[in-house]
Amino acid sequence: MDTELQAHFEATVARDQRIEPRDWMPEGYRKTLVRQIAQHAHSEIIGMQPEGEWITRAPSLRRKAILFAKVQDEAGHGLYLYSAAETLGADRADLTERLIEGRQKYSSIFNYPTLSFADVGVIGWFVDGAAICNQVPLCRSSYGPYARAMVRICKEESFHQRQGYELLMTMMRGTDAQREMVQDAVNRWWWPSLMMFGPPDHDSPNSAQSMAWKIKRHSNDELRQRFVDMTVPQAEKLGVTLPDPELRWNEERGHHDFGTPDWSELKRVISGDGPCNAQRTERRRKAHEDGAWVREAALAHAAKRAAKADHAEQAAHARKETVA
Repeated sequence: MDTELQAHFEATVARDQRIEPRDWMPEGYRKTLVRQIAQHAHSEIIGMQPEGEWITRAPSLRRKAILFAKVQDEAGHGLYLYSAAETLGADRADLTERLIEGRQKYSSIFNYPTLSFADVGVIGWFVDGAAICNQVPLCRSSYGPYARAMVRICKEESFHQRQGYELLMTMMRGTDAQREMVQDAVNRWWWPSLMMFGPPDHDSPNSAQSMAWKIKRHSNDELRQRFVDMTVPQAEKLGVTLPDPELRWNEERGHHDFGTPDWSELKRVISGDGPCNAQRTERRRKAHEDGAWVREAALAHAAKRAAKADHAEQAAHARKETVA
């Protein structure tokens, strides 16, 4: 039986059709999805913090409203993804506990500080731009709930990228100090943004199997190259310099050559030794604990409504029996 189910699963994936929650799937496929979707969800939730720090310090009401809406979007993305993970049998509370205890990861990019308001724009341009490169192919992921969640997420990430770039364009038309602020943010966020795509292909233990199952469609290095090729002309239009002396167009390859990120830094940050790892996790833990009363109240309200509905149903049934 398992052989037949495995064959059907592989044929479904090969035809580029979707695997749905009630379909049979290999345990390795399920575990890989839970790991990837949970990490993605955690990244959306933790990713609220770096820009959220600037909501009260935004320079205008318009910028405050835009930033507020963006951070709220990220919260929604996390909820979509936790829901997708639950279709695989994962428990949301358990996933949150694993995050807080450091047993599950989130994107390394969110362990860097936002030192100026220009960082908000660069996060929109670089980080959300990298997310678009990485996530648009996930709309064709072999797992249905994940792919469908990504459709809306990618639409909103596209808006986030545009608003970040618009903010930087505005600052670059401003004072010398503002232009220097933008260049400084570009210098600090460029290399961490390249690391967002994960380690190089030869050092990425999960990529090959994820691609074979069509959970992801492109390798880390392919996505990184797409991001660089996309970003270089945008930087030229903006008037900033990307901090890579090796960056140049390669006519033969039809792509930009670029330098090698400091992979030892990526390993340190992933291992918990980044500039803001402890702060990010502690804030998430505190928010989870402070929100316990909300979750308890919601459960109590749901139980009360269920009991009321059950009582009404029993009363209606009793009246029918009386009439009969």
